[in-house]
Amino acid sequence: MQKKLWMRGAALGCALVMTGVVSAQDREVREVESQDGSYTGEIVGTPAEGSKFARLQIGMSMQDVQEVMDGTPDRFHTYESGKRWIPFYFGNDATRMQVLFRGEGCLIFTGGNVWGGAGGDLIQIDVDPSGECYQP
Repeated sequence: MQKKLWMRGAALGCALVMTGVVSAQDREVREVESQDGSYTGEIVGTPAEGSKFARLQIGMSMQDVQEVMDGTPDRFHTYESGKRWIPFYFGNDATRMQVLFRGEGCLIFTGGNVWGGAGGDLIQIDVDPSGECYQP
């Protein structure tokens, strides 16, 4: 059964790449250290030179991101991460917030701990001017 599912997924991935919906070069995933070096995040794709997304760094606060982007996101939503269910987990990544900046892409921030405190650190930059990265 697992082999069938894997083959279906592989076939779908090949079809998407062949039709140009997903390009391996455009969707490169890089693991990047945060500004303070305490954790790593991801950058998906490559921002255009001189774009606002090119000035963002993993580990920035939500306020810093809004200053760079000259405003608030066009859309956003929050969701629970799997860490929400770890007993005695006190980190700031129990929930996450995904935001969309139209014409640039999506960002994912830590959303806080199980009590709603902390959070707001940028952990993923997804360069996708089409906005298809936004999945509420």
